[in-house]
Amino acid sequence: MNTQVIRMMSKKPSAAPPVFDRSAVETVIRQRRIMPGAMLPILHGVQEQVGYIPPEAVQLIADGLNVSRAEVHGVITYYHFFRQTPPGRHVLQICRAEACQAMGSDALVAHAKAALGCNFHETTADGAFTLEAVYCLGQCACGPAVLLGDDLHARVSPAKLDRLLAAKRETP
Repeated sequence: MNTQVIRMMSKKPSAAPPVFDRSAVETVIRQRRIMPGAMLPILHGVQEQVGYIPPEAVQLIADGLNVSRAEVHGVITYYHFFRQTPPGRHVLQICRAEACQAMGSDALVAHAKAALGCNFHETTADGAFTLEAVYCLGQCACGPAVLLGDDLHARVSPAKLDRLLAAKRETP
């Protein structure tokens, strides 16, 4: 079978942990606060710019939307997509939706956790990988699927995952 790789249009995490950039956060808030349901677009924008939602940004967002810090924190913690700590150099997302589970993603998750030495929402000790669960990558007929950085991979076995991780370890 051919390996399926699709280039995604998201920003790659930087090699070094991002530094809090107050002006970037303020710009995102200013540009998006008039949008209907502005909190989610603002959170997405901050994560795109900074790589995660820093604790320092929560008060800025709350003030910009005239809501409490608790409301902003509640949205951040409700949605698994939002990170509260800087990601590793490479983010590995493993699909946990039912179709991928039926095709063996539970075994793939166990293998990934053992190979990386970390759990979901954690980063490896060397800062190379952050492991995240995702609930559907749109590859239901080709599961299990993973997103490694910007690359979507289908029909991923533990052996294939090992090859993908090894290739990423060789890149900065």
